[in-house]
Amino acid sequence: MATTNNTLWSQFLKPVYQLLVDEKPLKDLYESTDWDRESDRLKNPNLVYPNYYSSQNFHGVNRGYLNPSAAVTYDSVTQYVLPPNETWIRQEAINAIGGRPRRILDLGCGTGSTTIMLKQAFPNAEVIGLDLSPYMLIMAERKARQAGLEIQWLHRKAEATSFPNNDFDLVTASLLFHETPPIISQQILQETFRILIPGGQVIILDGNQKTLRETSWLTEIFEEPYIRDYALGNVDAWLGATGFASIRTNDVWWTNQVSRGLKPLPIQNNVNHFDTEIDTLDSREVPAAI
Repeated sequence: MATTNNTLWSQFLKPVYQLLVDEKPLKDLYESTDWDRESDRLKNPNLVYPNYYSSQNFHGVNRGYLNPSAAVTYDSVTQYVLPPNETWIRQEAINAIGGRPRRILDLGCGTGSTTIMLKQAFPNAEVIGLDLSPYMLIMAERKARQAGLEIQWLHRKAEATSFPNNDFDLVTASLLFHETPPIISQQILQETFRILIPGGQVIILDGNQKTLRETSWLTEIFEEPYIRDYALGNVDAWLGATGFASIRTNDVWWTNQVSRGLKPLPIQNNVNHFDTEIDTLDSREVPAAI
């Protein structure tokens, strides 16, 4: 991984990582992939990278996720930074989903780990993964192909998806908000609200904001440029300000949290009908609006 030389990662954690991970297969994968050709195939030619993304060295990696080495090493690092088990943590986001969604969008999908779990949990649903890095999408596509899963991968901004209004019944975001400035996180929620159908739901898995506020050293280890601002924020408040209802956030161990909100049904529906729909969602049945 092409990191800067003065980060906590490069000075202290990279040597530990090198003991835990066999880097040769990663190097072979990096060198055997035609990143230009593969990324050109997936790139959105009309996309202009926002400055908050293109100007940062996420995790201390030069050029951040616009460096293909970040895509190659992402999974091998993440498995050790989501204790006690990455799959268990991501599964909590899946467990928070009510009903049986038929059209799902995973924002900031990265290498597709949660996206693939969504497709496995809801095999009859149309699942789409969206990310700003074409290199992460290359890895996501490869993983889905190996798993024999049909998933669409799109190179777009989470805050400007270009989808029509009321287009999805579930939108998810895993480990995305701590990597965006809070103002962008709130724009992402506004976009999510717009593209969800009435009665649709949003699920957000990310770092535990209470824990991050109380343990400042966690905000420094992995060179996340926006994580301190994320820690000072409140996902519940952001959801409420956007217009979501039935908001709740549950801790996942002490490191993470899962937040859930519902887009209210149209105002012409009476209150009792709306309450019935919420109860139905919580019992794992699809709301009538879906």
